[in-house]
Amino acid sequence: MSGSFPVSGSAPCRFAHYFVVCGIDTETGLEPDELAGENFEQSPLKRTFKSKVLARYPENLEWNPFDQDAVNMLCMPKGLSFRTQADQRTPQFHSFIITREDGSRTYGFVHTFYEEVTSPQICSAMQTLTQMHNAESTSANTPSSSSSSSSSMDSLASSLDEADSPTSSSSRRAGSYDSSRDTLYVSKALCLITPMPFMHACRRFLSQMHRAVTAATAPPLPLESYVHNILYEVPLPAPGRSLKFHGVYEPIVCQRPGLGELQLADFPLAEAFSLLGVENLVQVFTCTLLEMQILLYSHDYQRLMTVAEGITTLLFPFQWQHVYVPILPASLLHFLDAPVPYLMGLQSKEGTDRSTLELPQEANLCFVDIDNHYIELPEDFPNFPNKTELIQELSEVLLSYGISANTGAPPRTRTSPGSAPGSTPSTPGRERKTVALRQLEDDGRNGNLAGEELAVLELLQGNATLERLQALTKRTGVTVARVDALRAGVKAQLTEGHGGRTAAEEEELRNAKLNVQLREVCASRFTTMFADYEAFVIQSAPDLESWLTNREQMHNFDKASFLSDQPEPYLPFLSHFIETQMFATFIDNKIMSQWEDKEPLLRVFDARIDKARLFNVRAPSLRSSSYQRCTILKESAQTIEQRLMKIDHTAIHPHLLDMKIGQGKYEQGFFPKLQADVLNTGPTNNKWSHRTATAQRRKERHRHQTEHLGLENDLKEQVEGCLVLQNSMAFWEWDKASPPPIKPPKKSASASCLKFMQEARSLGKNLRQPKLSDLSPAVIAQTNWKFVEGLLKECRMKTKRMLVEKMGREAVELGHGEATITGLEENTLIASLCDLLERIWSHGLQVKQGKSALWSHMLHYHAREEKLEQQQAESPVSHVPERRKSDSSMAMPSLRVSLIQDMRHIQSMSEIKTDVGRARAWIRLSLEKKLLSQHLKQLLCRQALTKKLYKRYAFLRCEEEKEQFLFHLLSLNTVDYFCFTSVFTTIMIPYRVVIIPIKKLSNAMTTSNPWVCVSGQLGDSGIMQIPKNVLEMTFDCQNLGKMTTVQLGHDNAGLLAKWLVDCVMVRNEITGHTYKFPCGRWLGKGVDDGSLERVLIGEPVLPSGEEDSGRGCYTPPLQRSPSQIRRISVTSLSGRGYKPTSAQIQEAIGEAVNNIIKHFHKPEKERGSLTVLLCGESSLVSALEQFFRHGFKSARLFQKTVFVWDFVEKAIAYMESADQMGDLQETAEPLGRTCQSLCHYVNAINSTRRNIGKDGKFQLLVCLGARDRLLPQWVPLLVECPVIQRMYEDSALLRDRATVSSHIDVLETLHDFPITLEASIVKGIAL
Repeated sequence: MSGSFPVSGSAPCRFAHYFVVCGIDTETGLEPDELAGENFEQSPLKRTFKSKVLARYPENLEWNPFDQDAVNMLCMPKGLSFRTQADQRTPQFHSFIITREDGSRTYGFVHTFYEEVTSPQICSAMQTLTQMHNAESTSANTPSSSSSSSSSMDSLASSLDEADSPTSSSSRRAGSYDSSRDTLYVSKALCLITPMPFMHACRRFLSQMHRAVTAATAPPLPLESYVHNILYEVPLPAPGRSLKFHGVYEPIVCQRPGLGELQLADFPLAEAFSLLGVENLVQVFTCTLLEMQILLYSHDYQRLMTVAEGITTLLFPFQWQHVYVPILPASLLHFLDAPVPYLMGLQSKEGTDRSTLELPQEANLCFVDIDNHYIELPEDFPNFPNKTELIQELSEVLLSYGISANTGAPPRTRTSPGSAPGSTPSTPGRERKTVALRQLEDDGRNGNLAGEELAVLELLQGNATLERLQALTKRTGVTVARVDALRAGVKAQLTEGHGGRTAAEEEELRNAKLNVQLREVCASRFTTMFADYEAFVIQSAPDLESWLTNREQMHNFDKASFLSDQPEPYLPFLSHFIETQMFATFIDNKIMSQWEDKEPLLRVFDARIDKARLFNVRAPSLRSSSYQRCTILKESAQTIEQRLMKIDHTAIHPHLLDMKIGQGKYEQGFFPKLQADVLNTGPTNNKWSHRTATAQRRKERHRHQTEHLGLENDLKEQVEGCLVLQNSMAFWEWDKASPPPIKPPKKSASASCLKFMQEARSLGKNLRQPKLSDLSPAVIAQTNWKFVEGLLKECRMKTKRMLVEKMGREAVELGHGEATITGLEENTLIASLCDLLERIWSHGLQVKQGKSALWSHMLHYHAREEKLEQQQAESPVSHVPERRKSDSSMAMPSLRVSLIQDMRHIQSMSEIKTDVGRARAWIRLSLEKKLLSQHLKQLLCRQALTKKLYKRYAFLRCEEEKEQFLFHLLSLNTVDYFCFTSVFTTIMIPYRVVIIPIKKLSNAMTTSNPWVCVSGQLGDSGIMQIPKNVLEMTFDCQNLGKMTTVQLGHDNAGLLAKWLVDCVMVRNEITGHTYKFPCGRWLGKGVDDGSLERVLIGEPVLPSGEEDSGRGCYTPPLQRSPSQIRRISVTSLSGRGYKPTSAQIQEAIGEAVNNIIKHFHKPEKERGSLTVLLCGESSLVSALEQFFRHGFKSARLFQKTVFVWDFVEKAIAYMESADQMGDLQETAEPLGRTCQSLCHYVNAINSTRRNIGKDGKFQLLVCLGARDRLLPQWVPLLVECPVIQRMYEDSALLRDRATVSSHIDVLETLHDFPITLEASIVKGIAL
């Protein structure tokens, strides 16, 4: 169960709290149920009429007040059901759940049967309605169909009412009633309300109560005795114990898990797996863990409950935090409009299929069609870790109990064509439905007996006269062959030689063993995955009060470190999962366990982890993705079996009560009106109940005292903020606000804190079921208002989290603290933002086309704008489009800012197939361009369109909240995202290149043939020829990612072959990202360093915030953010006249090496460009160049500019000549090899066809030396070379042995890292 059960003593330990009878109130007569949606086109027998709670015992309990409307609605979710003698009247069983005020759950178990209507008024009213309907349908003479409605919620209601279950064949008009010849029957429900989900026991008790009513003879005792017994004399089993109590005809056994075991789950998981198939159920389980919207769909209420409870029981140690309505009554269909995660069950009508079901929001919906065994999954859906192995292990457990694991059609995602569920091909699941599920449907006990045999056996067991006759015949030696054969067959079929256990007991044992083994398999996965979770919990608060006060600002879990410790295949799932409310609540519970008792699920989970550690000690760094099977399956099943075999406690037998004579008279087929006076009070002489009542009164007094405590206002606000953070649905408050708390005395602050935290936890764990007592328009409007407020709070929290995480990382790059975000986390947060926007756009939606509400709105907007453009084109006034400006506007033509232009970019991407995908891509693009808030504001400025598409209560029509929402999104402009570029890596993107020469010189143009090659993190464009005398060109290329280098060169042809280039600008025409590649040097022979080709390193260009007021401010981009607070940079004061000091040069080398080491310590996907760190500003090459330049003798001696490469060439020439003369032969072998390698590399660089110039060659040598770990070996060779004395002054750093030695040590630290070089740098070098 996902709910927390009260432990012994926390509430009265009674097995059942209420016994309830629901049905038709003969005094008020037939009342149509307006909330369920009237459908006058249907036959009156199929219409919805209001049911009433006819009786409840006891009247009310202080600790669990009776919610009459909720119980009535959930006992009979579709109201009263009428039948005639020609229709099937098989009794039905279903369960439901109600969440109490404190967050704990109450369970209801309902047995519905048909009782003959004896009231003449009801019969005549039905006759009149039938005659009117027949007259209308004859006059209309048209087939009934629901009128088309613009509202998706209305069409949903109408589609559910289009067809009802067909009646059995009859020669008369289907669904007609004639009081003169037909007998009218109406549904009646018997219900037990219990604190724990003892489904099998309650089902058997209610079934026996019904048998007692339909049997030919009266039951052994009045029905009051059995009801009184289960309400007051049957206790809850103690933890780890079993209990036997007596129904009308047979004993009933139930058991409760111990404190160290998985909590009670009595709903048959095997049925859930059979209905959906193992793979489908695992996929739905994964959707639940990721807190998506899950809608279950079935004609059978009990199936909805079985699958919902089955999924939530598998979540251990986590708990579903959001809306949980396994059975959604017809009158509450508007709940599907809730813009929050939910798990709801919707009843289908036979004859309707998935294609007719138009749901308000589907972008993040997991749709589960239980009856047709298929599911539809959301897009971008990560698989559960080791999914294949998990399915295999679950299948083996099922097969060991004889249950096939192949049920269910393959899951469909939103991308697959939406064929009707009815057209599902004949799969093993379809066959299973016809074989195994027929037994499940026919069998009143959900066992394996065929329906007919069971009915006969039940009749025999329920008939006291036959029982006495049989006993008499046995004593006289006569046998009743048929009965004995039937009994023997039943026993042989079901008990399979197990002692004297009945079929029902055997079935319960089998279900309990299978349930616990299936749950243990899933629990084992979480124990493995989160074995080391405690190491990443951040416990920074000294006490509970300070933790509560600062909860919103605190980081409770080190997500980045946790993810870095996980195996790669787990990351897509885990990065999403650790962002959920259920995980946040789990961690909060862990932190609070310092100051209070551990939450029960957490206690069991921690105990399992501790036990696993005893047997398997391993360091967290040795994470493995290998699958570990569950090792305690046999042990867990044996525990259950031993408990059920050995009954620990037997409750008091039902007995005669002190009743008035003549009351409780038996009348076959009719459930009597029970005596309320004997059922409304428990026994006074029962020691157990007296002790419980005393304890309860004591607890109630304590509860009332603490309720009057309150927090001081500022603390209370913090706690309320914490609720919103913990749970995006914590605002779904259905009941009226409580009065403001009384200010407590100082000493009670901690008790007050505890109370509010308990409220926070109960809200976090189990959202209150909505109050069903008042569904007036005012209440529904208030509910929607809460949704609006909650969506706004969720938006504030999400944008704040994105900013804090992103700024945290940029702060690290500026030298503050540690990195807190990974690319995986960022992607998860952005996906979460996309989901939030879809939910906001789905709220209050009236008109929708396609699965995505946001994309649908944009299409409507696009159509309207096109119409307006046509009108403007016809009018003389022309429309001037808004232009996007940048600080390089003189060089790069401005890019138009347009929502529709961005839409067209997305529509042209053939990789995206669905509307949901297009909406998400558009959000990512707008976020990367810092235009999300501006675009959405533009989208919503057409108020006439918004009014047409949305109902009045929709979020997008609440002006103040809408403005705040856009403001929160605007705050995201303060950080840089590459969430579009980094995700859509294979799309074709148009790029624009502009070459800017130095204008003041006459050599702005060249007669040679220039070329360019643009490289990025994802690839390069290849060499592209630039037309002569053209300085701007565009080209299409597969996404290059963040741009890193530009190779620019020419062929030295013609008279004006020298070219002085200031810089090259390159822009991505979709995202607008512009990069500047500074050059500032000549390209040409005989000028500068003689280079005909230069590799330029890029830096992003920042649009100015003042000009682009709509888009907010900017932070420095990642590539330009220095690793530490900027000191005087060697190269930033560039210009050959500037000479840095020796201290600055040494610091620059250390800083450059440090930057490279930091680069490799980042997560792989978060590393920037290594090329920038090697060759860009403040890079290793520039620092070493300054080091080699320091103390160079004056260039005037040579009458030309001397480059570092000149020194290297002279040194190599000396080494080669010395080698030929034999001087080097006497040196040590390693030194000789190093010398050879240096010569080899320098000669290879000199012999390349590329004309990269002397500085380019030195850059290449440094890069290759760093890559091949040779730099620290080469430097001593150059230092020892005699050439150094001729070319360097005595004060040069290169001649200071201590300095050189320290630099060699620094360079050796790079040996630990695999340096890879871009193709643009090493092109043409054969090494």
